[in-house]
Amino acid sequence: MTRITTGSKTRGTARSTARGTLAAVGAAGAALLLAACSGGTTPEAEGNTLERLQEAGTITLAIADERPYSWVDESGEATGATIAMHREIFKGLGIDNVEVVEVDWNSLIPGLNAGRFDAISAGMSILPDRCAQAAFSDPEIMYTTALAVPKGNPEKLSDLDSVAERGGDVTLAVLGGAVEADYATQLGIANTLQVDNAQAGIEAVQNGRADAFTLTSVSLNWMAENQSDIETTQAFVQRLDGVEQVGAGGTVFRKADTDLLEAYNEQLAKITGDEATYLSLVEEFGFTAENLPPASLTTEQLCSGDSQ
Repeated sequence: MTRITTGSKTRGTARSTARGTLAAVGAAGAALLLAACSGGTTPEAEGNTLERLQEAGTITLAIADERPYSWVDESGEATGATIAMHREIFKGLGIDNVEVVEVDWNSLIPGLNAGRFDAISAGMSILPDRCAQAAFSDPEIMYTTALAVPKGNPEKLSDLDSVAERGGDVTLAVLGGAVEADYATQLGIANTLQVDNAQAGIEAVQNGRADAFTLTSVSLNWMAENQSDIETTQAFVQRLDGVEQVGAGGTVFRKADTDLLEAYNEQLAKITGDEATYLSLVEEFGFTAENLPPASLTTEQLCSGDSQ
């Protein structure tokens, strides 16, 4: 687990060393140590989370290295479209310092609810099963899907339906816990390779372990831009049982942190309510006006599954 501090005069990385210590302490002590390791707080911590973060001037966000949403670059700087938005939003809430913790995708919501960080900055799709576990902000980014394939697309794949039609003849890499993995399951694609992060999916295609890797089109286009051995298919909106799957992501909070969520959404509206402001933050990461969610699309609709 890697921790980066940004938005202050100092910035650095630190490795968690709590694992060996946890074996020697009780369950209650373990929870406290995990929270201290990551910079977050236990869910049972007393007081209002928003007020605590404003008093400290620091918030800890979790990311899963999915580019160009959020990642840590070669210089150790946290960057990406969601990071850019979050620096602006939390500054508006009086929280100038942003700390970033890198974890595997499947550990994001469990780690949040365990108090290891304060929110998730990963462009996570708003889905009914996730809404049952945590609270999502208003929609921030609209998605389409794509495939990363070897240069020349030797298997002539175009979308997930084309993968399903090939049966077990091709192997599809999927990000564990991502919405595209759920699409593959519902389409009956059994020959899949689960990876822990987006870079591992790209590498699976590059080294021949997978014939394709599926993820949001903006991520794959960004990651494939300077690669000579892979390319991406045209973006598509996946259909399941004839219904287009509307994809939109948001920032994730604990269900109990209602004051923090409400304040966040007020600041977010200043960004998503103005196209120029939105693009000024995310355009350099490959996002366009097409990624700006319409005002009519709500988290309630996405959480209920009634967004189509």
